[in-house]
Amino acid sequence: MGWYVGRRLIEILPVFFGVILIVFAISHLTPGDPVLIALGEHATPAAVDKLRAQLQLNDPLPVQFVKYLGRVLRGDLGRSIQNSEQVTVLLAKRFPATIELTLGAMLIASVIGVLTGVVAATRQNSWFDGMSMFVALFGFSMPIFWLGIMLILLFAWYLGWFPISGRLDYTLELSRVTNLYLLDALISGNWQALGNALRHLVLPAVTLSSVPLAIIARMTRSSLLEVLRQDYVRTARAKGLAEQRVVSRHALKNAFIPVVTVIGLNVGSLLGGAILTETIFAWPGVGRLVVDSIFARDYPIVQGAVLVIAILFVLINLLVDLSYAYLDPRIRYG
Repeated sequence: MGWYVGRRLIEILPVFFGVILIVFAISHLTPGDPVLIALGEHATPAAVDKLRAQLQLNDPLPVQFVKYLGRVLRGDLGRSIQNSEQVTVLLAKRFPATIELTLGAMLIASVIGVLTGVVAATRQNSWFDGMSMFVALFGFSMPIFWLGIMLILLFAWYLGWFPISGRLDYTLELSRVTNLYLLDALISGNWQALGNALRHLVLPAVTLSSVPLAIIARMTRSSLLEVLRQDYVRTARAKGLAEQRVVSRHALKNAFIPVVTVIGLNVGSLLGGAILTETIFAWPGVGRLVVDSIFARDYPIVQGAVLVIAILFVLINLLVDLSYAYLDPRIRYG
């Protein structure tokens, strides 16, 4: 196991190098001068030259890349062009919001998706099977921005059940330890803030969970249907075991490998793909930070955010691979 993990960690080094190179190239080749955007159109030539020299933008692109790569290897992601704040500090402030939103969305998608897929597979060709797969296809095809706006109009504007935006009402105070509002509220015993934070989380989490929920439900159904046709499942039924026990103890665990793979891929995707949801609900996460930084041509923030998301994505996939040995004892890493 240790040898396998070490080999995988070595194999991801070229991936990180490629991510750094691509992001650096795209951000620097995008039209627009970050110096002029930061200083304004009426900035003096002297001020422009001074800031350009401070940011080392006068160097050739290969030289800039080598310097940037050296800083990344030292753990330095640079400073924001707009406010000179360290990128690592900015990301540390924003990532808890994105992590909380991602985990909330994946909890909804995983629980409802797996339950729906299991019931649909055990009741194949029933009305529930057809209806659930139709709803799953509808959820997969629905644009995120449209769903988010419709949920805001219905549940926030007309019914007033949930807040429209943000993570917590401004009138509430919360002692922040981890910047994960739900966890901080539990730690401090602030039940009012916990309920308020949950109400703020519901609409964006439901919106973000729509696509992965549909994928997980369809994958669970197809994988479980394939396992239920195996000989060992027929043997378990022939022994007189109840159908519920056959599904839960014998079939479901073996059907979980592709489902876990899909869940892991979606967790990694949502960490960097919640841009629309965070923008619609004014959620102060990394996705919204990246959008603002792209418009401002703030290269260090964009590069740092993409790099951190890529690292998390690869590590999540590694954990998914390692979970296969638990789900299927026949899998061994040598």
